[in-house]
Amino acid sequence: PERFFGTVVDDPYRWLEDVDAPAVRTWMRAQAAFTQSVLGRLPGRAALRARLQALEAGAAARVEDVQRSGDGAVFYLKRGAHDDQFKLYGRAAPDAPERLVFDPDAGRRSAVGARQRGGVAPASRAINYYRPSPDGRQVAVGVSTGGSEDASLQVIDAARGRAIGPAITRAQYGAVSWSPDGREIYFHRMRFSPPRQPGTERYQRSEAVVMRPGAAGSTVRTVLRAGRDLGIPPTEFPLIDVRPDGRVIARVEDGVSPDFAAWHTTLAQLRAGRPGWQPLVTRADHVTALAVVQDRVVALSFKDAPRYRLIGGPIAGFDAARASVLLPQSEHRVLIDLAAAAEGVYVKLRDGNVQRLLRLDAGGGAAQEIVLPVAGSFEFAGVQSDRPGVWLDLQGWTRARRIVAVSPRGEVKDTGLQPAGPFDAPADVVATEVEVLRPDGARVPMSIVHRRGVALDGSHPMLLWGYASYGLTEEPWFSTSRLAWLEAGGVFAVANPRGSGVRGRAWHEAGRLASKPNSWRDFIACAEWLVQAGWTRPGHLAIWGGSAGGLLVGRAMTERPELFAAVISSVGSLDTVRAETTPNGVPNIPEFGSRVTEPGFRALLEMSTYHHIRAGVAYPGVLLTHGVNDPRVEVWESTKTGARLQAATSSGRPVLLRLDFAAGHGYGNTKSQELDEVADVYAFALWQAGVPAFQPRTP
Repeated sequence: PERFFGTVVDDPYRWLEDVDAPAVRTWMRAQAAFTQSVLGRLPGRAALRARLQALEAGAAARVEDVQRSGDGAVFYLKRGAHDDQFKLYGRAAPDAPERLVFDPDAGRRSAVGARQRGGVAPASRAINYYRPSPDGRQVAVGVSTGGSEDASLQVIDAARGRAIGPAITRAQYGAVSWSPDGREIYFHRMRFSPPRQPGTERYQRSEAVVMRPGAAGSTVRTVLRAGRDLGIPPTEFPLIDVRPDGRVIARVEDGVSPDFAAWHTTLAQLRAGRPGWQPLVTRADHVTALAVVQDRVVALSFKDAPRYRLIGGPIAGFDAARASVLLPQSEHRVLIDLAAAAEGVYVKLRDGNVQRLLRLDAGGGAAQEIVLPVAGSFEFAGVQSDRPGVWLDLQGWTRARRIVAVSPRGEVKDTGLQPAGPFDAPADVVATEVEVLRPDGARVPMSIVHRRGVALDGSHPMLLWGYASYGLTEEPWFSTSRLAWLEAGGVFAVANPRGSGVRGRAWHEAGRLASKPNSWRDFIACAEWLVQAGWTRPGHLAIWGGSAGGLLVGRAMTERPELFAAVISSVGSLDTVRAETTPNGVPNIPEFGSRVTEPGFRALLEMSTYHHIRAGVAYPGVLLTHGVNDPRVEVWESTKTGARLQAATSSGRPVLLRLDFAAGHGYGNTKSQELDEVADVYAFALWQAGVPAFQPRTP
């Protein structure tokens, strides 16, 4: 046990933190094998997995992360219906023939015969990020293995699909920016970690660096270093963005907070070794998005405006406190993001649970709304500040993703990059939006996706999803796999408790640090509402969350175990007291707090699922899924929690650990890994909800 500020904290499964110890590894593999044997024997699981495969293969391909280069070329990640991993493709123009630029898994497939010969097949490789050069001739690609996210940066000849020069290690997050002439690549790089360096140092003192395309790693030069330059704290991350006009923006962020600090200079000054960085915004300005249009700055800020406002002014001597207000705060909307194009600034806002798009001149003036063909959510795609128009990745609860182009005249056209499929617009699926009133007056938004005309008789298996951290909001998203859940008779609900950003900055603050209990109590209230309204009942209700959402569902379970039939935590943050001792724990202090202060420790102990498990309590069925190579949440947060639940529960319901030794936090997973996990989650929830087709047969 450890003692913090007079409180003794018990930790009976600390030994599971040594994940490389032979005894721990053996225990983990035994748990994983047992879970697979249990889930594999569920009667309906095989048919469910086959249906997920068929739904996913309905469209000819899935396209993501569309980018445009300065010469008009288009690049995107695409996974064909029969592919297991995303590949990088390009076109000289939007309507030009497609060509394969880079297949991250080509080398692995050529070595697949090693397994048949008794060897060990290489782990799957995935593209973490990429960025084309301004002329579209080269692409910088970040590639990682086995879900680790430990990416190496490789420059690819876009026409020939060949590597140029060696791969550069420690480029986990990329943040790549090319100089306008294509002679330099700027990117973020973690510092070298000696073997005996404490794990908590891993993400500290990172650097913004520059190199020539294809050069050796020894030629990489440091531009900015955290803990040394511009007063950047060691725990924060410096990023460089070179604009087409030669303006250079240095942005510094802590990795979890929405706001950042920024400076500016010119590429000529930077190359001359005399950057003379000029301040642009400070953390006190609470700026969360920023663009430079010609010689003007446009930014989103929540300072004195928790629903955000748009400000702007000349870049020379820019002062956020004195900047002009281009769009004021409004009680009827939340400003979310912005993007600059040649003709002006595009602003994304949330109106209720629907996102809208506005365009206005950088100098202000009336904002024009662009009417979108889908009432849902979108991400900016292929944005170029020196090219007209913007592209959007657009989707809704009941409408599949489309890549659309918005012209300077406000016309919206489908680019056709995302192939249409037969399940893109299910006619019998609808979304119902509700608000759950809390005793303190807070109204928690919740979306319920269901079959049209479903009876409110409490008979339906319900899967309630939530996240509620970092100010991130669960926007409307489409999922073919969710259709399989609905076909099995289920209903799918998504809640946005405090801790998300659905109502702006104040909503995030009300579910952060010591206020975190609001998150899971809002979530519990949503579950209670679903029961009271007749959508489901406790014996049919499953809750699911991933990463920080694991904290959400874990504490909902320990506070109200009788309310749920099943709890699923995917790569869940479940031991928040010990998380600070991990490499990614230090960057998360701004969101969750630090155990070195008494208020921070009290908050972390209160939100830690592991420390609220009590012996003899009848807990619901629990499925903990985790990739062993996870760099964000240590796998032992799930294994320790699983072991403690197995020993504590009195319900007789299963507590299963689904561990994937070839995966991490989920980034870079193959399609097979994704569908296998969803099949297991759905089958487990349907089993615990009592659906007859998923009940194990009696021997």
